[in-house]
Amino acid sequence: MLEDRYGLPLSTSSEAARDAYVAGCDGVMAAAAGDKADLRRAVEADPDFALAHAALARALLLMADVAGARAEAARARELAGRGTPRERSHVDALCLAIEGKPVESLAATRAHLAEHPRDAMVAAPATGVFGLIGFSGRQGREPEQVEFLETLRPHLAGDWWFQSVYAFALEEVGRLDEALELIERSMAANPRNAHGAHIKAHVFYEQGEDRVALDYLDSWLPAYPREGLMHCHISWHVAMFALMLGDTERAWQIYRAQVHPGGAWGPALNVATDAPAFLWRAELAGQARNPDAWQQVHGYAQKSFPKAGVAFVDVHRVLAAVAAGDGEAIARIAAELDERARSGRSPAGEVVPQLARGFAACGKGDWAGAVAALEPALAATVRIGGSRAQRDLVQNTLIAAYLKAGRAADARKLVAAQKTERRPSVPVAGLA
Repeated sequence: MLEDRYGLPLSTSSEAARDAYVAGCDGVMAAAAGDKADLRRAVEADPDFALAHAALARALLLMADVAGARAEAARARELAGRGTPRERSHVDALCLAIEGKPVESLAATRAHLAEHPRDAMVAAPATGVFGLIGFSGRQGREPEQVEFLETLRPHLAGDWWFQSVYAFALEEVGRLDEALELIERSMAANPRNAHGAHIKAHVFYEQGEDRVALDYLDSWLPAYPREGLMHCHISWHVAMFALMLGDTERAWQIYRAQVHPGGAWGPALNVATDAPAFLWRAELAGQARNPDAWQQVHGYAQKSFPKAGVAFVDVHRVLAAVAAGDGEAIARIAAELDERARSGRSPAGEVVPQLARGFAACGKGDWAGAVAALEPALAATVRIGGSRAQRDLVQNTLIAAYLKAGRAADARKLVAAQKTERRPSVPVAGLA
C-alpha cells in the first residue's frame, strides 16, 4: 500500500494521486500558493481518494472559500467509508472543523492523534494562534498549545512543519531562545515555508529585533507569490516593522499596496484585522488619522463580517467603527457583543465587550473611561485569540490612554513590566 510523507498508509493505488496529495499537504502546511492545484491533481488522478478531498477542503477553507470547502468535505465523508479506520477518523476530524463544529473537531483531533500521532494534517488545524486551540477562548490556551504539541514531539521532532508550529507555541509563552533554534532548523529544511517565515518574524519581534526582522522579511518575501495565503499578513509585519523603525513612508507604501482592502488579496479574516490594526497603531505612533482609509476598512468589515461571532475579528470591527466615527455601528456591535457574552455564546466571554467599551471611550476622548475599561481587560485579552504581537494593540492603546489621562508613571510602569518578560518595541507617541 502507498504511504504519505509520514509513513501512513493511503487507500489509493495511484502513485500520481499519492504524489500530488503529498505535495498538496506539504503546500497546505507551508502556505504555498500551489497547494490547491496539487490537491486537485490528486483527486483527478483518483476521484475516490477521500483524504485528498478532505485536504482540498482544508485548503479551500483557509482561503475563505467556505462553500467550496464544505462541498469537498461532504465528498470526503461520502468516500471515507471505503477507507481504513485511520482514514475515516482523519476525515472526520478535519471535516468537523469545516462544518463549523470546532469543539467537536478538537475532541476528534485529540482522539485521532492518540492513535496516530504522526498524522500531521489532522494536527495542523489545532495549531497556531488562529487554530482550534488558539480561537478556543480559553485563558490558558497558550500553555495548552505547548502541551498539545509536546505530546506529538516524540513522533514528529525531526519534521520541518512540526518544528515551525512548535516554535510558534514556544515563542508565545516566552521561550524565545528555544523558539529561535527550532525555527532556524525548520527553515533550513524548508526555506519556502511561509508559515515558518512568519513565525521567525514573530520571534524577532518578541526579542525586540525590529531591524533584523525587517531585513529578514525583505530577503524572503519577494519570492513568495502574492496569491499565497500568508502574503497579506507577512506584508502587515513588514509595514509594522517599518513603522517601528521610523520609516513611515515605507510603512504606508506597504500598507496601501499589500494590506489595505483592495490593495492586496488575503482571506477576509486577515484583511479585516490587519488593516485596522495597522491604521490604529500608526495613530498610536503619532501618525495623523486617515479618514478615507478608515472608511474603506470599516466598509470592508461591515460587508465581510456583518454579525459578531469571531472574537478577534469583533475587536477589530469595533476599532474600524470607532475610527470611522460610525456611532450607530459602534452601538450595534456593542449590543451584539453584550448579548453574546450574556447568553454564553462567546467563548471569550466578557473581555470582548469590555475591550469594545475601552475603544469606544478612546473614540470620545474619554481617556479615564478608556483606562477603566482596558486596564482590567488586559490580562484576559489572550482569550480573543491572535498572537502576542497582534494583541499588543490593546496594551499600546492602554499606554496611550494613560499618557492622555496624565498618568505617565502608569504608562512607564506597564512598559517596564512587559520588558521583564518580552522585549518588543512600544511605538506610542509621547512615551519617552
